[in-house]
Amino acid sequence: MLYRILFLIIVLTVQGFSSGTKEVQKKIINVLDGLASSTKTAILIYNPLTEDTIYSMNPTVSMIPASNTKLFTTAAALEIMGGDYLLSTQILTDDTVFTDSTLNGNIYVKGLGNSMFTQSDLDSLVRVIYNMGLRKITGNVKGDDTFFDNIYTRDDWIDDEKANVKLPPVSALIVDRNTKYITRIRRGRRRHYKIFIDNPPLYAAKLLKEKLIDAGIKVEGKVRKGKTPSTAVVIAQSNIELRDLIKQINKHSDNFLAECLFKTIGAVASGKQGNSFYSTQAILTFMEDNAIYSHGTAVVDGSGISRFDQITAGAIVGLLEKVYFDLKNFADFYNSLSIAGVDGTLEDRMDDSKEHINFRGKTGTLNGVSSLSGYLTTKYGDDLIVSIVFEFQKGRLKAYRKAQDKIIKIINNWREESPEDIKLQGY
Repeated sequence: MLYRILFLIIVLTVQGFSSGTKEVQKKIINVLDGLASSTKTAILIYNPLTEDTIYSMNPTVSMIPASNTKLFTTAAALEIMGGDYLLSTQILTDDTVFTDSTLNGNIYVKGLGNSMFTQSDLDSLVRVIYNMGLRKITGNVKGDDTFFDNIYTRDDWIDDEKANVKLPPVSALIVDRNTKYITRIRRGRRRHYKIFIDNPPLYAAKLLKEKLIDAGIKVEGKVRKGKTPSTAVVIAQSNIELRDLIKQINKHSDNFLAECLFKTIGAVASGKQGNSFYSTQAILTFMEDNAIYSHGTAVVDGSGISRFDQITAGAIVGLLEKVYFDLKNFADFYNSLSIAGVDGTLEDRMDDSKEHINFRGKTGTLNGVSSLSGYLTTKYGDDLIVSIVFEFQKGRLKAYRKAQDKIIKIINNWREESPEDIKLQGY
């Protein structure tokens, strides 16, 4: 398939096209001429079924992808784990017999990358434990987040990171996005503040102990953090399927969830522990194994917040093409993307046209960066893969988004002409 050899795509861009394609190219050029001359642009528009390139501009030039990075994170996760993979938060114990209503040992709350876990979910797990007949725990309550490393902040795993988006601690054990709200009185008024949890496993263990006691279960031990013994057994758990998680990540461009999934990829792929090294290697290996163009690619995170991420439009289209032909994972991936004019980050875009735009994609935004990539089904039923990335110093973000939307609307009217059509038009 053509995505395996990007150079063939580039060759196609200098060959002859039908008049329909030429007309589309002229209109796209007119849109780009309206942008600041200093704008750095990379575009690739490609038909995966006919292997035709509709428009190409700098497809092999490294660009800052912003949140288009999430496409690689979620696609690699589907390939490595599958859409039905369960990301879990588990309650375990090292005492397998408590028919006397007493657990003579420790109880553990262990995180396995379930970044959507909440206090409400924890309440449900406590009810399960109570309904088992447990009324007393003689040991400690321990929080275990060893599925990932204990490097919680991006500043610590990305050298010279200066991201202007601060995230809660990225850990394997998460409750309420590792965030809590406090109320303080300042100048006679109550003010609410959001703070990040600095020790996620200890915080989760503390919450579990409090909820156990509130439910009527006596806990004699202390709150600790530590690794769960391999012999411990699961007595309750809360799960989310990967396919449901990536919907939250891609449709809403959720940076925190993306970073947690990034480390989950590393943990599952390595069979060791989720850390940035294993995660990056897993994504690059995924690209290599699927012959996705990777020259000029640098992946340092899962969300695209970092300006050290570098990806080409050719790599993005190659990734989207690979998934397009993946019968196992395409539906989950496609359904995770924002629908133009309907939901997610594309809810308010391409909705002012009288004609329907059937586009599903992923946006990306940083200071001076705007990206848009995804799948377009044209008004004539052709499937096109699109990637448009701008880096700019002049002009407003809104102008670049409008340019992307105009290009999508232009190619929505594209139709590959048959030789007979061309002959009738005098070619």
